Amino acid sequence: AALCFQAFLQMCNLPVRVICRANAEYMSPSGKLPFIHVGNQVVSELGPIVQFVKAKGHSLSDGLDEVQKAEMKAYMELVNNMLLTAELYLQWCDDVTVEEITHPRYGSPYPWPLNRILSYQKQWEVRRKMKAIGWAGKTLEQVLEDVDQCCHALSQRLGTQPYFFNKHPTELDALVFGHLFTILTTQLITDELSEKVKNYSNLTAFCRRIEQQYFEGHEKDSSTIAARSSKRPLLR
Repeated sequence: AALCFQAFLQMCNLPVRVICRANAEYMSPSGKLPFIHVGNQVVSELGPIVQFVKAKGHSLSDGLDEVQKAEMKAYMELVNNMLLTAELYLQWCDDVTVEEITHPRYGSPYPWPLNRILSYQKQWEVRRKMKAIGWAGKTLEQVLEDVDQCCHALSQRLGTQPYFFNKHPTELDALVFGHLFTILTTQLITDELSEKVKNYSNLTAFCRRIEQQYFEGHEKDSSTIAARSSKRPLLR
């Protein structure tokens, strides 16, 4: 979500200073990330941030007609319902990944036993959500198949265009980039998730194109993406 937010602001040509905080979730008014602090206002999550920025006169989708805007929103829902949920499933519902990667990573800013307490609390929250949306009983293979279907739909919609709506990026491009880049560069126990994305060459080329255009050469404002790229480079 943080990369979606950074990409969106870069596409809007708006300056942003990224500050990492161990307690960021607890600073957010909704308890979810990302959030922005502008003057005396705090706005959290990508959707409300997009609306806030639009109210200030900056929008990526003003050039779309109503049909295109509806299509864009539909694909954004697909990404949130499939890719985001799959990422959460892999991180918090796959037992090996949880014990070897997620718990140590999530709890690293905190001392023992707080690190374990907060990690288990987060795991309980995510698994409760998975149960509510019907994902709790899914196998890893079923989740990966959902990801593949989502990537197939995105790949078909993108085709050979530079962006999903031809020449100019929209909120959809920022959202897709954030999630696909995260999948491609985040180290997990298995590479099966990233391999699903790599099966679609136009999607990996899309991520590389946005990385080059909006992040490379902006080291001051793109510490997050620079750190990810150094740990696990995207396809070159």
